[in-house]
Amino acid sequence: MNKKFKCSLVVLIGCLALLTSSVHARTWKISHVRPQGTAIDNDLRWFTGAIKEKTGKKIRTKVYPASALGDYTVVQERVSLGAVAMACQPPSSAADKRFQLPYFPYMVKDWDQAKKNYSTGAPLRNTVAELYAEQGIQLLAAWPVYFGGISLNTEPVSQGDPDAAKGIKLRVPPMKTFQLLADTTGYLGTPIPFSDAFTAVQTGVVDGVIGSGAEGYYSSFRDVTKFYIPANTHFEVWYFIMNKEMYDELSPGLKEKLNQVAAEFEQRRWDSAEADQKANEQRLADFGAKIVALSDDEISAISKKIQTKVWPVVLKDVGKEWGQKVLDAIIE
Repeated sequence: MNKKFKCSLVVLIGCLALLTSSVHARTWKISHVRPQGTAIDNDLRWFTGAIKEKTGKKIRTKVYPASALGDYTVVQERVSLGAVAMACQPPSSAADKRFQLPYFPYMVKDWDQAKKNYSTGAPLRNTVAELYAEQGIQLLAAWPVYFGGISLNTEPVSQGDPDAAKGIKLRVPPMKTFQLLADTTGYLGTPIPFSDAFTAVQTGVVDGVIGSGAEGYYSSFRDVTKFYIPANTHFEVWYFIMNKEMYDELSPGLKEKLNQVAAEFEQRRWDSAEADQKANEQRLADFGAKIVALSDDEISAISKKIQTKVWPVVLKDVGKEWGQKVLDAIIE
């Protein structure tokens, strides 16, 4: 080997070593959508401490709450490109219509069934991981949030009857599933960006909000929530995601440690999520909202109508054959 070639090889090896070490040395940004001090914020700060200790400071992260790095739809794209390393947030159907499927209304009925379907290894979980992978994103963990409900600034009307016209305008997220959920159960769904939703309720543009749950309503809408209906509209899960290229660059040892801490992050949430939902319903009540419970029969009637009327329409939107295959794999 000549001296010049040997010198070049040494320089190349040195550059590669420097590149590898820089991947490990950087502080990765983690985005999420809730204010500082909320459950997800606290859990991600636990993750930050745990991964730093587990890897001997080779993986360091910093949490950015309250969409400080951008709206979750923008952040998902930035994670895909590597501009943001990690995020824990809802999936964006703006990036792929098929992401509506994990939020199909009345797809799971209780916490036990939810855990069977959204935990590691379940067909639905695998489907979500595949959708993220197509965008260059690695799914690290699921963070179950709540069963959804309806926040109202006005007295509810025939809340247990899906066939009754209620004359109540609800802000819905810009997702066909929630628009159809509201319209099919007698409400008037009005798509409004999340950033404008509070003002829309406050000024009477709409009478309430659908698409979130007690935690979300207490966090962002408690001042305009006079009534809360825990209707189990949908099961909300946020996903802890990471740029796949950055994930793949990790050494096998660091990758294993990251996976271990992410799994513990998820399990901690499954252990506390149901109690956290009840606690947030109580927080709404303590703040002055009236909790308007529905009977099992009323929820069953709403669920049956949604599955009959809404599911076929959304299936066409996401791809009927693909979507039906995913639904058929739901674990009872």
